[in-house]
Amino acid sequence: MQSFIHIKTSKRCELVDITEQIRAIVNRSEFKEGLVNIYVQGATAGIMIQENWDDSVQQDVLNLLKQLIPKGVWLHDRQDGNGDSHLKAGLTGPSECIPIIDGKLGLSTWQNIFLCEFDGPRTERQIVVTIK
Repeated sequence: MQSFIHIKTSKRCELVDITEQIRAIVNRSEFKEGLVNIYVQGATAGIMIQENWDDSVQQDVLNLLKQLIPKGVWLHDRQDGNGDSHLKAGLTGPSECIPIIDGKLGLSTWQNIFLCEFDGPRTERQIVVTIK
């Protein structure tokens, strides 16, 4: 089974919680066990599983990536000024795979699924959700 999620982002760099959209797709699938793969299309975005309780964790992730990979110092910046976005996306990766256990996402209490936007704002980020 395959579905698509379309997300509008509002900042250059942000983490957008997409857990409920993924959960709804899993519920509709009626799979009791299997795997769900969440994959963002695009070279300047990623998917990450991270803490959902305290928003400061998501801000800490963005702050760390900003410190590790600053804007404006990369060769690709000569092309279109987003060399850091490509590197951040490469570091986080474009996908996550989560088990389906008894018909539910196999996330722990403190885990959510985030779209990592590194080159926004974007009118649309397409995320492919595949369940097997």
